[in-house]
Amino acid sequence: MAITTWQEKAQKARNLRDASLSKVDPPLGPLPDPLPLSSQGLPKLLLTPREYELTQNYDAIALLKMLREKTLTSEELTRAFLRRAALAQAAVNCVTELMWNEAIERAKYLDSCPEPVGPLHGLPISVKEHHGMTGKTNHASYVAWIGEDSGLNPLNDSLYNAGCVYYVRTTGPQTLMHLECNNNIYGRTVNPWNRNLTCGGSSGGEGALVGMRGSVWYLQGLGGDIGGSVRAPASNCGVYGFKPTAKRIPLKGMKAAMAGKDSVLATFGPLTVSRDTIHLFMKTLLDEEPWRLDPSLTVKPWTPEKITTPLKIAIEWSDGVVKPHPPVIRAMQEVAAACKAAGMEVVDWEPLDHAKAWDIVSGLYFPDGGEAALAPIIESGEPILPLTKFITEEQPNVKKRDMHQYWGLCVERDGYREAYARHWSKTAETGKEVDVIICPTTPGAAPLHETARYWPYTSQWNLLDYPTVVFPVTFVDQEKDLKDESYVPTNEQDKYNHELYSPEAYAGAPVSLSVVGRRYMDEKVMAALEAIEHAMGRE
Repeated sequence: MAITTWQEKAQKARNLRDASLSKVDPPLGPLPDPLPLSSQGLPKLLLTPREYELTQNYDAIALLKMLREKTLTSEELTRAFLRRAALAQAAVNCVTELMWNEAIERAKYLDSCPEPVGPLHGLPISVKEHHGMTGKTNHASYVAWIGEDSGLNPLNDSLYNAGCVYYVRTTGPQTLMHLECNNNIYGRTVNPWNRNLTCGGSSGGEGALVGMRGSVWYLQGLGGDIGGSVRAPASNCGVYGFKPTAKRIPLKGMKAAMAGKDSVLATFGPLTVSRDTIHLFMKTLLDEEPWRLDPSLTVKPWTPEKITTPLKIAIEWSDGVVKPHPPVIRAMQEVAAACKAAGMEVVDWEPLDHAKAWDIVSGLYFPDGGEAALAPIIESGEPILPLTKFITEEQPNVKKRDMHQYWGLCVERDGYREAYARHWSKTAETGKEVDVIICPTTPGAAPLHETARYWPYTSQWNLLDYPTVVFPVTFVDQEKDLKDESYVPTNEQDKYNHELYSPEAYAGAPVSLSVVGRRYMDEKVMAALEAIEHAMGRE
């Protein structure tokens, strides 16, 4: 019997992707050669005016209104997003499968229904490949798992029953534990604003797709956000992303290594082009009362809040370890000024030993020293990529632990969480307690390729299990965001990050920030974001 090499196996997956893309009708015209630095102008160049309008000008809320009023059919909308997703693939390499025939069939069925099927009637939704889907294979970016069947996915089923149309599946990184999207099957997915930068990870394919408006709503895939998988791509690609408190929505249906490890809980979350779509995502799922089928979930419906008194907002200018790049500092200054002008109280946030938090959480990610995450790579013989080595082999506290050592690390985690809760509560000693923290999502704009090596601006909130929403603020400005050549880094990580920056390298990149709240204050975080964006002059 012939032995199949890992390269041959990976080629089969690419052949499946390419066959699905060949169904695009009408075919896309030729792309510029070479491709431009930013892919943002390509849709207007290569789509019809109507396709461009539908995919560019509306969020999910507006499209659903048009579908309900029957001024737009699901078939027309689905075809437009299929073609824009195919264009996104050609530009930034973000697609694992274009579901052309089944998406159009589903859309036609929904158009034939006399009444809307559910709150998402006719809306196209994209899905990350490692998020299981009935009737599909599911390899989670491991060559060894190519061709394996997907498991059942209650969350996907809930959205399907609510009337959505699944039309495209997207890329993720090797092991799903990178803040960049690169694997040995499909290669690297690049940023739609600047192809020299990363789109983020693990949901990099979705971040790039939504950032290029090849999707208005992405359901975060398998493993969810455990270290920044929703928030880093959202930040890098200039879209909204939400990490709820864990155990609010179900995780069943994911495919990943280390199943059963619950020392740091992942959570699903959406990447969207609007703030209001996050509310729609959470309400649609929690209206299904998923805790009736998954007893591990918290019984808590989605109950939007309204801010009735001025917020007290803390700005985390730095985590005390790595100083953010100039565009991020400028974004925080602009938002802080807008909040003050709107009558909010704005104070500085004092980080509580975030270096210790990384030491704890990095150990909890891989309590077996990375054996489970690396086993499928070793099985297939595919190369271990640099960022896989970085997170599994180069972190001092990633080591194989026995059960007692693992328990001890969990005790450290709980102690740190208790200390942070007390730290937050102490803000009430000077008046009102801080409502939310505004902080960097990453230490800069989208990183240069292979340089996304600082997780703690996102992983901090996973360790604490605090809900966090990412929102776009501005773009790198080469005149405003000059490098501070006089700055003296305080440690090796800070030095590495400082030396990466030049305004020219990050030209055109989005700059985003995060709003963080205390555990289970998900609705308050979203209400605070609304108030903050109103202060910024947004709707």
